[in-house]
Amino acid sequence: MSSTPKNHNLAARMGRWSAGHRKIAIFGWLAFVVVAVLVGGMVGTKNIVWETAGPGESGRADTILYEDFERPASESVLVESPTLRTTDPAFRAALVAVLDELRGLEAVTNLSSPLEAGNQSQIAPSGHAAFVSFEIVGDPDEAAEKIDPILDRMAGLKSAHPDVYIGQFGDTSANEALMESFGKDLERAGLFSLPVTLLILVVAFGALVAAGVPILLGLTAVLATLGLLALPSQVVPIDESVPAIVLLIGLAVGVDYSMFYLKREREERSAGRSPEAALEAAAATSGRSVLISGLTVMVAMAGMFLTGDKAFASFAIATILVVAVAMLGSLTVLPALLSKLGDNVDRLRVPFVGRLRRDDGEGRVWGTIVNQVLRRPVLSTVVSAGLLVALALPAIGLRTSQPSPESFPQDLEVMQTYNRLQVAFPGTVIPATVVVRAPDVNTPEMKSAIDELSGRALATGDMREPIDVAVNDAGTVASIQIGIEGNGTDAISNAAVVALREEIVPETVGTLSDVEWGVTGLTASSRDSNDQLKSAAPLVFGFVLLFAFALMLVAFRSLVIAAKAILLNMLSVAAAFGVLVAVFQHGVGKELLGFENTTGIVPFLPIFIFVILFGLSMDYHVFILSRIRELHDAGASTDEAIARGIKTTAGVVTSAAIVMVAVFAIFGTLSMIVFKQFGVGLATAVLIDATIVRGVLLPASMKLLGDWNWYLPRWLEWLPRLDHGDSAHADEPAPSAASALGSVA
Repeated sequence: MSSTPKNHNLAARMGRWSAGHRKIAIFGWLAFVVVAVLVGGMVGTKNIVWETAGPGESGRADTILYEDFERPASESVLVESPTLRTTDPAFRAALVAVLDELRGLEAVTNLSSPLEAGNQSQIAPSGHAAFVSFEIVGDPDEAAEKIDPILDRMAGLKSAHPDVYIGQFGDTSANEALMESFGKDLERAGLFSLPVTLLILVVAFGALVAAGVPILLGLTAVLATLGLLALPSQVVPIDESVPAIVLLIGLAVGVDYSMFYLKREREERSAGRSPEAALEAAAATSGRSVLISGLTVMVAMAGMFLTGDKAFASFAIATILVVAVAMLGSLTVLPALLSKLGDNVDRLRVPFVGRLRRDDGEGRVWGTIVNQVLRRPVLSTVVSAGLLVALALPAIGLRTSQPSPESFPQDLEVMQTYNRLQVAFPGTVIPATVVVRAPDVNTPEMKSAIDELSGRALATGDMREPIDVAVNDAGTVASIQIGIEGNGTDAISNAAVVALREEIVPETVGTLSDVEWGVTGLTASSRDSNDQLKSAAPLVFGFVLLFAFALMLVAFRSLVIAAKAILLNMLSVAAAFGVLVAVFQHGVGKELLGFENTTGIVPFLPIFIFVILFGLSMDYHVFILSRIRELHDAGASTDEAIARGIKTTAGVVTSAAIVMVAVFAIFGTLSMIVFKQFGVGLATAVLIDATIVRGVLLPASMKLLGDWNWYLPRWLEWLPRLDHGDSAHADEPAPSAASALGSVA
């Protein structure tokens, strides 16, 4: 690259060094990725122990059980018939066959038969269903390794007894089935994400080499991050879904950053600059945008630390790390690759595939749209802002709900068994658990208090038998499982937990001295998680907004630009939340997406989607505003800078957005409701952001504000002045006058 005057543009200096030392940059990057993967494999990734990670009262109760009461994993086998009763020979033969099979397995212990005296609660009041309960021998954490033979035996009995339904359900069998479904979803997402991304990039660039560069950077950034995550996971264990998040975010930002850089370099070459000067211009302009947007994204992700939730902490570490790695690659190995390839980056052109933008960098469709917007800025502002507000209105009724079994894929056999158990034995599958810890839980006073607790629970009408009381070997912890009405997350189930926590337990076992108690279970955990996230949300939102505002203020030295960036991003996120509520609470389009449950949004998603969207939308905002500011600093009027800046960036923003929307939309087609909500929320927000916000509302509002866009009060003049692409002036053949505004940097 050509020599230039010393400047303060870090991205330009990094790009210049990388182009001048491209072997070191390219092979150094590859070595970094390989070492990161090897280190990750040797160290191993430590996952969250969920039994000790929950918030609130349920989290404390779960920790007591995990530390002091290792109950074996329990399972149930349902035998049911719509026509036969438990007394009919065919039904009884099937029930006996189930019992015989289970008795013959070494992994099965504590078998409880509905045919034995005192176990009448295991026979449904209708007489058409009965269940056999048992426990799996050994450590419950190792139960998954022993469950398959049991499931295979039960599956074999189904064909031998066609007159009845035989199905198994329990924590272990359900987790195994759900994790398998989870894995298939992620495999499907990965399988489709890469070819879809490559196809869009081929259309955007018209050449396979150019399309392959962003994919290469994105994938290597993801691989390096997955390896490096093993190190912080030793201190902050990570959630099992973190690899999927890393793939999603890493591919999105890696492709975005590469496209910004590559499109600008190609644009400068088309404007007549030498290969060295074109790369210098891209480093000084798009490279700087990558640096600013990357820092903004990482700040947004850091907000997740403030939730106090271990899963969010792991999401924050993972997303910050993958963005940092992708940003580092974009500023180092990418300019080295482009320097090595030169104009060969346009090799392997695909016939009949046109570029999304003309050689001068101006988008065809967006050029027309922007012209119309700038002619009618008031109308464009009112219509676009009104549309966003209308889309956001449903978000007022947003409610969160922990995924209940009804929200899991209903085609899984384990879920079909669960549904049948809920109908035949309501409240027994997802009980509330009262945990009591004391020096001795076997005293007459404690037993009497537990009996009173059980009686009062049944008297509420929201709880029912069976009530299972178990004591650990040390006699210090009692676990009291009580069947509750409802589906685990509805009003009936919540009323039962409230009654236990606020009245029944405090007034029974809670009156004894030296007693520690807590209520846990699906319903209690859901309540505690919701409460924690609701209290943390204002803190997270405030942190992200404040620091994003500060970064934008420093980057562009304008109060108006910084404030408007926050406002536009908030509108974009609010509109996405509105669509999310319309779809997943009001059921709009649920047949198309293939789900039935509309109880609410998964609790962690509003905060998670907010920080992800706020960060990703800043990518586009910084890229567009950097180009506008660059043109303005080069002497263009505000109106000229807005028009030219929007037109020359619209194509690459559209291409990058299409990649994100396509990848996120794939998640919307997966079977797990959390993936559907995640995919729909992100895809909608990116689509809204790249079209209505960046293509209409941003230019219209900037046109109306005119020179006020650059307002900075005197008391803020101390802010550092960051150049906006001065390196791009440093080549001998200046572009023609017709393209000067588009190619100056």
